[in-house]
Amino acid sequence: MNERLTKIKTDSTRFWGSRTKAQKGTLIGSLLGIIILAAVITYFATRVTYAPLYSDLSTAEVGKIKETLDAQGTKYKIAPGGTSILVPENQVDPLLVQLASEGFPQSGKIDYSFFSQNAGFGMTDNEFSVLKLASTQTELANLIKGIKGVKDAKVMITLPEEGVFVSDTQQPASASIVLNTEPGYQFTETQIQTLYNLASKSVPNLTPENIVITNQYFEYYDLQSTNTATAGASGADVNQQLTLKKQIERDLQRQVQTMLGTLMGADKVAVVVTTDIDFTQEQREENLVEPVDKENMAGIQISAQRISETFTGTGAAASGTPEAENATDNFTNYQSGSTGDGDYEKTEETINNEVNRIKRQIVESPYRIRDLGIQVMVEPPTANDATTLPTNVQQDIQSMLASIVRTSIDKNEAGQLTDAQIDQKINVTVQQLNGKAQLASTETSKIPWWVYVIGGILVAAIILLAFFILRSRKQNATEENMILEDQEEIVEVEDISTEKETESTVRRKQLEKMAKDKPDDFAKLLRTWITED
Repeated sequence: MNERLTKIKTDSTRFWGSRTKAQKGTLIGSLLGIIILAAVITYFATRVTYAPLYSDLSTAEVGKIKETLDAQGTKYKIAPGGTSILVPENQVDPLLVQLASEGFPQSGKIDYSFFSQNAGFGMTDNEFSVLKLASTQTELANLIKGIKGVKDAKVMITLPEEGVFVSDTQQPASASIVLNTEPGYQFTETQIQTLYNLASKSVPNLTPENIVITNQYFEYYDLQSTNTATAGASGADVNQQLTLKKQIERDLQRQVQTMLGTLMGADKVAVVVTTDIDFTQEQREENLVEPVDKENMAGIQISAQRISETFTGTGAAASGTPEAENATDNFTNYQSGSTGDGDYEKTEETINNEVNRIKRQIVESPYRIRDLGIQVMVEPPTANDATTLPTNVQQDIQSMLASIVRTSIDKNEAGQLTDAQIDQKINVTVQQLNGKAQLASTETSKIPWWVYVIGGILVAAIILLAFFILRSRKQNATEENMILEDQEEIVEVEDISTEKETESTVRRKQLEKMAKDKPDDFAKLLRTWITED
């Protein structure tokens, strides 16, 4: 056996050494091609295409569906996050029908149908109040989801406890609504007004002022109210003025927070805005007259009259004493003469022009921002190293805030401010934010490490299997070649022999050939014969 293995090794080495580089490359490429083809065929033959069965479910409901699929022996996958479940693509429709007959998916929420299905005695007032509040929240969320642009909604309503006595003042209710909106969708003012009206009209003692609506990106949807500006314009209601001041500061703060949050990260920026607002209101009336043609200071001619008189003739010259020179008499004796020459000329022109008559009733803005201050704290990329924030980024933040200050302050005030004075109204601090809220880390979709390990083992097994199969085939081919060579050699001996072939002659020739080619085996055979004799 060792000699056979040695011979196979020698023949293989001789075969490989006799090949050219092109032939060697062809053999290696063919082997790799076969391995890759086998791996691809195995992958596509064993791959299962999964499709979503249910999406956006609660983890509790996904767990119930998982138990049902486990009992049926159905293959499935749970998507990252635990809110979706996937099954083989060809089983989606049958499973949908089957699970629907079993009552899946269950929303896990209490609506008004709960009372008709579970009505009975023994329910306490506290239990009824809790179920009623939960059903109200569910029904209000379903109403909001019917508005265009809203994919899902979550509603939290807080109702005050009812007083024991009739004289107790009823406290107002409050509501917080979080919308899951479609990407890039912008709500109109009418839709925002509808959201507030749906909430305020669905819950007793719930006013729009006690409703907060935001989306999944922490963007607020504020109700535009004209009453606030009107009340603040009178300057008499201090509470309305403070409300308006807070609203202006909040809007500016949100704008700066959104802008810098996009640049640095939502949890790396803290913004505080303070304002000085003048609520003085001025109301005046102006009656102005202006020429139509301001360059030539002329109006539009609506009528014109021109009179021209001339006279030339001979007559007596004037005589007598004029009235102004007669100091004694109270009458004049000034008479014209009958001789002499006289000329007379008279020109008269009357033009009526129309001008612009402007009447203005002016009510100045109910408020104006006299001063504005913005304080910003930015956390650098490396929280405990302020030098990791590039200087140009800090300068860009300073420039953006300066532009906001210049455009927000009243033009009469901003026009007199220098760049140095505006920079004094802005404070940008770079340091670590220690008091920020810790957000729950979201699981990213990734392939577990053990999948790579198993895949590597499978690939290695396929390569080894292919190697052993090819080697076994090669060994079989080598043995067949050896047998054919032996047969050919035996035939050649028979062909060149001139003597008559007998059984003893054939055995003798075989022994001679064996003694020549394989002396060790021939010696072992002789020892065996001697031992038997």
